[in-house]
Amino acid sequence: GKRLVETNCARCHAVGRTGQSTHPDAPPFRLLHRRYPIEDLQEALAEGISTGHPDMPEFVASPDQIEAIIAYIGSLGR
Repeated sequence: GKRLVETNCARCHAVGRTGQSTHPDAPPFRLLHRRYPIEDLQEALAEGISTGHPDMPEFVASPDQIEAIIAYIGSLGR
């Protein structure tokens, strides 16, 4: 999960336990659970996230990738 978000998301989002996102409309991953229920993130990843912020590229993940990403996001709050 960490490798996936570092590769696909870190250009705009802060993907670690600390730090600020480089894009003003991209929330840090450690705070995503405060903005969205995790189930919604799973569905969005499965269907393809294309409505985040205007600069966000479309990203579609496989079921295994979704599981890994969600587990990683969950680990940031611990």
